[in-house]
Amino acid sequence: MRLNAKQAVAKALAEKGHIDQIYWIGCGGSLIDLMPANYMMVAESASVESHAITAREFSVATPKRLGAHSMVVALSHSGGTPEVVEALELACARGAYVFAMTSGAGSAVDRDAWDTYVYEWADSTPQRELDAAQAIMVCAELLRAQEGYDAYDAIYEGIDKLDGIIAAARQKVNAELCDRFAALCKDHSFLYILGSGATFAQTYGFAICSLQEMQWQNCAYIHSAEYFHGPFECTEPGVFYFLQMSSGPSRVEDERVLAFLKTHTDTYMVLDAQAYGMDQVDERVRAYLEPIMVYYMNVELRAARGRVFDHDPSIRRYMGIEQY
Repeated sequence: MRLNAKQAVAKALAEKGHIDQIYWIGCGGSLIDLMPANYMMVAESASVESHAITAREFSVATPKRLGAHSMVVALSHSGGTPEVVEALELACARGAYVFAMTSGAGSAVDRDAWDTYVYEWADSTPQRELDAAQAIMVCAELLRAQEGYDAYDAIYEGIDKLDGIIAAARQKVNAELCDRFAALCKDHSFLYILGSGATFAQTYGFAICSLQEMQWQNCAYIHSAEYFHGPFECTEPGVFYFLQMSSGPSRVEDERVLAFLKTHTDTYMVLDAQAYGMDQVDERVRAYLEPIMVYYMNVELRAARGRVFDHDPSIRRYMGIEQY
């Protein structure tokens, strides 16, 4: 059945009575879009155990608690990811309530065996209708239904502000960061990307999807808090660092990194979510929504690099080409 997030949670609770575990399942960019929702559930829920797991790992090392009071939210942007289909079938077999999201209408993920949300992936599609926001809505609906959630309205208000925030931020990032980022990539064969909180999903995503997959750029992602437990030993002049600074509670972790970078390297850049519009969102929920904005900044940055290197982000040499 085709359902949205609100309808899916209502149906899950009607069928199961209560949800004890929620598992967020995807691969690559699809898993990245679900990670902020997992972060939100861990931070906000006293009754629901939450885990984000890459689809293949979910199938080969299946959580023992997966069962009749579990909810599985899976995402495959294309709708054809075999690992996600396998995970969905496993979840159904174990009696979980299964909710899948995809932009691929009629794909392997869009089938009658489970409930599905199909979104249109277009520049004109409001954020409220896209996958990452729908995942956050799953959290808000489940929290309100099972234990109460005083920031419920703030979540929806924040989501509706994102379209305007992103439009302005796109102009800002092109004016302030894109050219310098591309130039520094030209001068540095390697960079480190740092971030924290829910936005660490996009720190990870910028590395593995936008740069390694789409630009063949060697790089590594580091959690801002973990930076000081080993990786900071590599910091020196000439080493390129890109910091994605949160506007939420984890901002203090990023500020600590920035203070160190300022005195130990001469090559760093900062994308500050607070300065890119997230200060317009209720402070109780902005941390969960800012990864959506940061994603679009990463899109602009990778496009700028692609222009300098004459490497369109759609080009691949292995993915979908070789057998693997």
